[in-house]
Amino acid sequence: MRAAYVATQSAEDPLAGLTVGELEVPEPPEGFRRVRVVASCLNHHDLWSLRGVGLPADRLPMVLGCDAAGTDDDGNDVIVHGVVSSPGWRGDETLDPQRTLLSERYPGTMADWVWVPERNLVPKPDELTFEEAACLPTAWLTAYRMLFTVSPAAPGATILVQGAGGGVASALIALASAAGFRVWATSRSEEKRQRALALGADQVFEDGARLPERVDVAFDSVGEATWAHSLKSLVPGGTVVTCGATSGPAPSADLNRVFFLQLRVLGSTMGTRDELVRLTRFLVATGVRPVIDDVLPLDEAATGFRRMLDGDVFGKIVFRH
Repeated sequence: MRAAYVATQSAEDPLAGLTVGELEVPEPPEGFRRVRVVASCLNHHDLWSLRGVGLPADRLPMVLGCDAAGTDDDGNDVIVHGVVSSPGWRGDETLDPQRTLLSERYPGTMADWVWVPERNLVPKPDELTFEEAACLPTAWLTAYRMLFTVSPAAPGATILVQGAGGGVASALIALASAAGFRVWATSRSEEKRQRALALGADQVFEDGARLPERVDVAFDSVGEATWAHSLKSLVPGGTVVTCGATSGPAPSADLNRVFFLQLRVLGSTMGTRDELVRLTRFLVATGVRPVIDDVLPLDEAATGFRRMLDGDVFGKIVFRH
């Protein structure tokens, strides 16, 4: 089958190991269902895999991709939930110590076919295109959980979204705006700040800018580059919700500020199948749709990966199969 996969890994030149070509069809584990992939979506996780982070070399070649929308063998249009829990796990699958994402232990979604446990299939609403649906299982689901499950803020609260061009950040802006939050966003790029306004942000600021007032919750997927600003931007008793660290994982904790102002730091990772179902319902009800930067043929995957590596993206890059 045709696939975009990790052939070799390099921290310095991750794209050197990206290959689009033919792979043998894998033998699926018992109980897994086959999905013909119509569209898949690019995430930073795929770049980390190419760098050798989270994907051991003895599992290569590994098909990339955590997100997909397609059709199962019964002809049902489905969205693939990318978090695979252990067979006997019950409850929130993001808390399963043995959980894995597609493209870590099992082949990912950037291929003609993907195999997943039946419980990982979610019906695709007719109102969403395959390209829109493919954006949901990682970035948009992560944003949904951060905003509606992990964050203590209610609609009407003022929130700060760091790094407005990223997939999670653009999803947070769109979801929060539709839900009635007052959304402030930051970006280094004037163009991305203007696009954040068009997406529903109330105000936009340069990275690290002094804000007109402090916010109730800061959402940070950037890490080292924005962490100090996130903490400084909070009201006493405020919260920072973090889901990633694309600029680095080890900023100063600034513990004096955290304990003196009684700040809370909450981590959030991906989301559950039930949250993915609710996310699809939210999009259908509100008319909000994923922000798609570009749709490329899978054969041109290297172009999309290069743009993500260079930071030249607003929203999601989707591959059509």
